Amino acid sequence: MRVLVIDDEPQIRRALRAGLERTDYQVMLAASGEEGLDMASEHPPDLVILDLAMPGTDGFHVLKELRTWTKIPVIVLSVRDQEEDKIKALDLGADDYLTKPFGVGELLARMRAVLRRSANEDEGPDETVFEHGDLKVDHAHREVTVAGEKVHLTPKEYDLLTCMVHFRNRVLTHRQLLSKVWGAEYADDTHTLRVHIANLRNKVEKDPARPQHIHTETRIGYRFKAEDK
Repeated sequence: MRVLVIDDEPQIRRALRAGLERTDYQVMLAASGEEGLDMASEHPPDLVILDLAMPGTDGFHVLKELRTWTKIPVIVLSVRDQEEDKIKALDLGADDYLTKPFGVGELLARMRAVLRRSANEDEGPDETVFEHGDLKVDHAHREVTVAGEKVHLTPKEYDLLTCMVHFRNRVLTHRQLLSKVWGAEYADDTHTLRVHIANLRNKVEKDPARPQHIHTETRIGYRFKAEDK
């Protein structure tokens, strides 16, 4: 696997190269957004690790440009407590994010997850039945069961659940979920989303206060966690 790291901090580039090459990734390094875009077009990588805060062509511009011609998975790096930057990056098409400082082990786990998801999306249509733990979603019959018991969901609850299942293990912002399930005109109606998430958790989680499936990404959105075995 070839990984392109785009970051203006030399120490970050050195650390990522060392950590990734130890696990047999081929690593390309770019010190600026412009250089990163050139390298991505000339030698397309399998995954991009992109810093958001760079002088000149910043990470947002790089991400926007990449998404005009490729679906290469992108993990963005941001400093702590900059939720708006993370939300903007995810809305622009980033696959996941990490907050600095971070451990190489966590980065490798995120990389494996987005690469698996990318491979699954390329394989073809969605599965007819999705199962994770005691939760089963039968797409063909629009049925949801928990521990073998059928659960009644409203149409919007079902659409919300299947949307999250489709993009499982990926952070979906409030705006993304609202636009996909309710339509673009509802993109700012976070209250409606929170109410439906709460109702959905009450129906599909064993302990809604400690959800196993639908996890909150504080001030950003939600992630349906279903790590592959």
